[in-house]
Amino acid sequence: MVAVEQYLKPEVASHIKRLDLRAKMVVRGFLHGLHASPYHGFSVEFSEHRRYTHGDDPKDIDWLAYAKTDRYYVKKFESETNLTGYLVMDLSQSMDYTYRQQLTKFDYCICLSAALTYLMLMQKDSVGLVTFDKKIRANVQPRSRRSQLPAILSQLTKLRVAGETDLRSSLMQLARMMRHRSLVMLFSDLLADAEPTLESLRMLRGAGHDVIVFHVLDEAEVNFPFQGVVQLYDPELASSLTVNADEIGDEYRTNIKNFQETLRRGCNESRIDYVPLHTGTPYDKALTEYLLSRRGRF
Repeated sequence: MVAVEQYLKPEVASHIKRLDLRAKMVVRGFLHGLHASPYHGFSVEFSEHRRYTHGDDPKDIDWLAYAKTDRYYVKKFESETNLTGYLVMDLSQSMDYTYRQQLTKFDYCICLSAALTYLMLMQKDSVGLVTFDKKIRANVQPRSRRSQLPAILSQLTKLRVAGETDLRSSLMQLARMMRHRSLVMLFSDLLADAEPTLESLRMLRGAGHDVIVFHVLDEAEVNFPFQGVVQLYDPELASSLTVNADEIGDEYRTNIKNFQETLRRGCNESRIDYVPLHTGTPYDKALTEYLLSRRGRF
């Protein structure tokens, strides 16, 4: 495992901070846009008056203001409840793989999680951490206080991968745990059949939660740079297979693209953000590009 300082290096935190200042509405718009949808009308407080316009709900007219001014004003409200986010981390043994990169898939996901924790707390949102293999393991309850960052970072440094995973069962368990509509940020290599994975994601989305899937693969799992006779090992099943990489390389790369496309298409149909990443891309660059891609959507 890499040191805690590498999960949220000062220069990365500084870079993300500058991003927020340089591109207003990128981070802020990304998170605020997610606030608006699930929480509209859920728990609100008075913000300010504005003139009544055609299309406003007459129920929002402030009749006391009308009595004083002989003009129609409506009350503007804003949500009292900020966004609640859950970082959902896959602990399966396959996540502990790297071919030639400094970070394993697991370390890469931890770095993304640390950066997103920082962003959400900067927005005064609540963020928590959930880990799973065949079932939910660690569960750090969402909080918005400053102490939540070291609390989550401390928990992240203690995590260890082991064994197999059951994504569908774990996400069903997570859905039962969440009492309010939330943002679910899933970090996984998703190395399982696509349809059960999509089914579990649709279930979360159908329950009203916003879902972002960070599909993280090792750079070698995407590009398959191997040559000659190689032995491929499955750490979860503890089995190996000897293949000729020159003969199967093209077919493998086609299959992985089709796998990602199946996931992308299924997520898009359910209005789930699908973010394919590989460990050859610096995680802060990957996160910045994703946030920038969200800018025009709200």
